[in-house]
Amino acid sequence: MNKKIIFGSMLLGTSVCLFLLYLFGQTEANGSTSEFQEVDYVIGVSQPNLLEPWQVLMNEELKNEVAKHDNIRVIYTDAAQSTEQQIRDIQTLKDYGIDLLIVSIDNSSDLTPVISEMYKEIPVIVLGRGVTGYNYTLYIGSDYYFIGETAAKAAMNLLGNKGGSIVEIQGITSALQAEERTKGFQETLHKNPAYKISDVLVANWQKDYAEDQLKLLLEHRENPPDLIYAHNDAMALGAYRAIQSLGLKDIIIIGSDGVNKQNGGLQLVNEKKINTTFITPTGGKEAIQYAIEILEEKEVIPKKIILRNHEINEKNIKNYLNEKEVAASSQEGGDRSITLGFAQVGNESEFRAANTQSIIEAAKEADVELILKNADNDQVKQIEIIRDFIKQKVDVIAFSPKVEHGWEEVLREAKEAGIPVILSDREINVKDSSLWTSFIGSDFVEEGRRAARWLVTEEDSENVQIIELEGTRNSAPAEGRKQGFEEVLAENPNFKILESYQGDFTHAIGKKMMKKALVQYGKEIDVVYAHNDDMAIGAIEAIEEFGLQPGADIKIISIDATKKAFRALSTGKLNFSVECNPLLGPQIMKSAQDLVRGKEIPMKIITAERTFTQEEAGKEIKKRNY
Repeated sequence: MNKKIIFGSMLLGTSVCLFLLYLFGQTEANGSTSEFQEVDYVIGVSQPNLLEPWQVLMNEELKNEVAKHDNIRVIYTDAAQSTEQQIRDIQTLKDYGIDLLIVSIDNSSDLTPVISEMYKEIPVIVLGRGVTGYNYTLYIGSDYYFIGETAAKAAMNLLGNKGGSIVEIQGITSALQAEERTKGFQETLHKNPAYKISDVLVANWQKDYAEDQLKLLLEHRENPPDLIYAHNDAMALGAYRAIQSLGLKDIIIIGSDGVNKQNGGLQLVNEKKINTTFITPTGGKEAIQYAIEILEEKEVIPKKIILRNHEINEKNIKNYLNEKEVAASSQEGGDRSITLGFAQVGNESEFRAANTQSIIEAAKEADVELILKNADNDQVKQIEIIRDFIKQKVDVIAFSPKVEHGWEEVLREAKEAGIPVILSDREINVKDSSLWTSFIGSDFVEEGRRAARWLVTEEDSENVQIIELEGTRNSAPAEGRKQGFEEVLAENPNFKILESYQGDFTHAIGKKMMKKALVQYGKEIDVVYAHNDDMAIGAIEAIEEFGLQPGADIKIISIDATKKAFRALSTGKLNFSVECNPLLGPQIMKSAQDLVRGKEIPMKIITAERTFTQEEAGKEIKKRNY
């Protein structure tokens, strides 16, 4: 490893300052030589501003974690709310020769291509606020749609059944986090016509701008709104000041960020200036921890870490101010033995077999007592298995749910028994998200998008007709893969799905459904999109038996990227495969151990996954163990 010599950590506002500090920071003001230190890695941190309390807290958490590691140094830049300056800062950090970039952004549309270019050369951690696409190493932040959805539920609860008029104050419209918050908030409210968004303001995350905008609006309105939802606490404070200046009363205010500092969300709730906020973790500590793992080339690095948010209101504010609930509830777990009950969904595919083996091996490696039972693709049986785990008083329950719905009752029983639940590989749809602790698995919607993006790039015909082989009905992977695929096709009207068939993720049913499609449509079919490799292989066999050449006469796209898919890719029978990583065992065991030790774990851990063409299959097939 090449050591680097650097003079401390640096906070830089401009590119010029960066190089001046680097050149002249090697000597003290009195001319004496300063202390040099050899380090293994230099990390660049690009911040959009250091004005918002949330961004300030992020920087503090980054620095606190950096102080624990002697082998790294960090260069900090502050763009002072200028997108153009942040782009220059990132370029300068690159020119300086950093080993890894940590970047937090306000403007997603302008920064996404810049970050994509950086990602081609060095690892990039996107922190707090996201970019479009997957061109980064790791994203650590929140589910902003979920925050908006939760804010809408809080608004409905505060307003009551009578409903009311709502003003939404957004951040920067070009920011992905603002877009997602709005989408979650508005889509949830629109389900009930009693709650109406009368006005939407854009205040660029700034307190003073929000105050001025809202004051101007309210001065020209005959009736004030019943509630204001601001995308961050700074704008919520601006809204409060506008209301106060106009002498208005009884207007509910919801903010977001939940920083425990002066004028931060927790203080505003405690002072009754706003009604509700949401603690939105910055991820600063986690960013440094994962940066070191990435630079040291650890094997298991997720693609996304979605941190858990906490709703704060007058009922629980005292606990959070005293740091009782946000801190680990206890450390009683220590290093004691852990029993994990895992209810596997079935044994329907090579993916599932590899998934099961990964869990068994990881449990042995982590010295976790594993009780693994197979539900044989039967939800009723899977629920019985979970109930049996509750009776056995296991420490943690994990399961890969057969379908999204129907889990409320049994998971409520687990919650009442004090047993945390981890979702593996597949998500569920329940009204109360506190019934489960964390999801560890894939981004199924993105898998579908990636499959479709390859297709629309590779196929330039005027009329492309597609057969879709879907997975198990109402299962999360089937729903997500369909949604993502259709999202991309909606933007490309020359691509049409002739028909979708239920293949249930199995080779046999996939082949049966493909035979049915060939009888009905024959040579009209240009492409088969299969939700997993097993159905794709079944489709390949059906196409060959029909007298056509898979991969040539009919292009085949699949998801999972198991070894059988690599063999089909290398022989030209499969055209493209999107990876769905089944090796979730290590992350499940680590999460179970953290839970027993009283640590809060991320709301979601999304695995890193690749895509593979025929040309790439030959290089990768020897590396694939499943």
